[in-house]
Amino acid sequence: MSEPIRTVLVVGATGSIGRLVVSEALAHGFKVRALVRDQARAAALPAGTDLANGDLTDVESLAGVVEGTDAVVFAHGSHGGGPSVTEAVDYGGVHNVLLALAGRPVRIALMTAIGVTVHDGGYNRASGAHDWKRRAERVVRASGNVYTIVRPGWFDYNDADQHRIVMLQGDRRRAGDASDGVIARRQIAEVLVASLSSPAAARKTFELVAGKGPAQSDLGQVFAALQPDPRGNLDGVLDLGNFPLADEPVRVREQLEAIRNRTY
Repeated sequence: MSEPIRTVLVVGATGSIGRLVVSEALAHGFKVRALVRDQARAAALPAGTDLANGDLTDVESLAGVVEGTDAVVFAHGSHGGGPSVTEAVDYGGVHNVLLALAGRPVRIALMTAIGVTVHDGGYNRASGAHDWKRRAERVVRASGNVYTIVRPGWFDYNDADQHRIVMLQGDRRRAGDASDGVIARRQIAEVLVASLSSPAAARKTFELVAGKGPAQSDLGQVFAALQPDPRGNLDGVLDLGNFPLADEPVRVREQLEAIRNRTY
């Protein structure tokens, strides 16, 4: 996108990270629209937030929500519930927002998770969460929008001196616990919002953790040190090739192809 970003839609705005994204985006001078289903939970959002009623599982309810937006931050998550729920929310919510946009370009920041490429682990076999989050990443890459995909580590396990932002690529930390990396929720929100206006963050996929030391005053150089995803690739630049497209469900392949070709 060449036009400046003015209005940011926050998906998952009433969640523990989404609320911080709303505050961070407002502090950066963006107009913020929060996608909400529960008005009671939305009451806790900062003054100046534009509330838009919609349901991620209902694409028709999202048409008015996305209208006039320049960027979308996906900070939502299904928080378990089994493969059908993770498909409907973690993947389906992203897919439905893209359908509602009807090909209109926006800047995207998508939060998934560290370990998202661990396909054969026990957690993923039980929940399907990693696979459906990875499919959400793929549909964003296929959309042709400018994007940043952030895979945060374990929330709020930081030591008192862990303020430095560290961005990794390749998703090679696979312990499945906080030893894979920690990050504060406020740091996640900071990075998601900062990526929207940073040219250096375009087409970057990375794991986000905190290191010992002070916080950086400018994340531009941190973004710039990363490798971009190759154009046309469905996976992150250094991701393992352990999730063949040919093995995907037919509906997923068809949805990816429709998004890529804008034939929906």
